[in-house]
Parts: sequence; structure tokens; C-alpha cells
Amino acid sequence: MSEELPTSDADKHEAIDEVRATDADAWATACAEDLAEEKARRRTQYGTPPGSAAEELRKLVDAVADKLSTLQSPLLGAVAGPAAQQVVKQVVEQAKAAVEPVIERNPDVFDHLAAAGGELLAAYRSAVQAQEQRWTTRETGGHDLDERPDRGDEPGPGERIDLD
Repeated sequence: MSEELPTSDADKHEAIDEVRATDADAWATACAEDLAEEKARRRTQYGTPPGSAAEELRKLVDAVADKLSTLQSPLLGAVAGPAAQQVVKQVVEQAKAAVEPVIERNPDVFDHLAAAGGELLAAYRSAVQAQEQRWTTRETGGHDLDERPDRGDEPGPGERIDLD
């Protein structure tokens, strides 16, 4: 007979734990790969999704700054053009320098402001639609316009003119 010692229960538990850890890592890796593939597919199909409100504000500031710095002003003429261009660039850089720290310190604030703006827009739209509905309905106070008592048949301060 050979003198092999039987494996202990501790060795079995270690092997099972190692298999479970490997399986969990494989599952997490597969999920991450699937998520990355899905994001890439959506990016190609729909384009890049919008970022946070802070990122979008940063993009807006950059776009406006680029547009203002490349703008040529025909009103200032050829003489004042380069000087005005320099002033515009300086003002744009100062504005960017003022906005950037605010965005860096408070990125979540802009998300909340964007959500609040959406809620305000929804409330305004609801109010306008309700008012338009009241304006466009033929019923006023529960009566049809033809059944109202003030059709002009009663005597009053005005004179009724028959056009027929």
C-alpha cells in the first residue's frame, strides 16, 4: 500500500473557496466586458451621451469662448480690429477662469439646477396648457355661449342694431 495521507477537510474548503473566487472574478469580468460592448454599440448607434450638467456647462463655455475669439467685428474697422480682438480674448479668458473653479467645486449643483429647470419647465407647460384649454373650450361657467343670458337681447345701455 502507498502511504498517501488522506486530504484534510481544510484543503477541500480552500480549493472550493479558490474556485468560487475564480468564478466570481470571471463573472465580474464577463459583465464588465458585456457592459463595455453595449456602451460601444450605443455610442456608435446614438452618438456620445451627454455628460453631467457641469461637463455640458464647461463645453458651452469653451464653445462660446472659441466662437468669440474667432469673431471678426466689421463695426470696429481695420484699425481697432486687432486691439478689440485682444480685449475679447482677455475677457473670455477671465470669464473661463471665473467659471472653472465654480464648476470644479460644485459639479452636483449644476445637475440639481438642470433638474430644477426641467421641473419648472414642466410646471409652466402644464399651466399654459390648462389656460389654453380654458380659452379654447366653448363652455364658460357650465353654459354654452348660445345659452348665456347676456346675448344682447336684454335692454341695456347700448342700442341693438339689426343688420338684416
